[in-house]
Amino acid sequence: MKYKVTLRDKTYEVEVENGDAMLLSEYEAKAPVAAAPAAAPVAAAPVAAAAPAAPAVAVAGETIVAPMPGNILRIDVTQGQSVKAGAILVILEAMKMENEILAPRDGTIAQVVTSKGSVVDTGAPLIVMG
Repeated sequence: MKYKVTLRDKTYEVEVENGDAMLLSEYEAKAPVAAAPAAAPVAAAPVAAAAPAAPAVAVAGETIVAPMPGNILRIDVTQGQSVKAGAILVILEAMKMENEILAPRDGTIAQVVTSKGSVVDTGAPLIVMG
């Protein structure tokens, strides 16, 4: 099967057979064409369906969000805990990789919005720092 994947303004054409992937070509991504807007509503539907399932942010502060879709493997902080910039807040598994979600600054955890085992989408609130 052949796939086109766009990452960071580059498009890659990849062919996958029997679990082996081969790069066919790589080029600068072009501005979206008419086909791209048609795909947007399809992608928007699952996000809209998942939004009500996401826990609500109940307190004011800086919301730390999921940078990509994935599963919450571990939460290393609790409400009221003081953290330093760079401290690990959450471990998010995406594509069989464990990604550390770090504190952007020194502060206090105002609310833990997610829970271990949750499946989150890109932009889903994880932690609120006060």
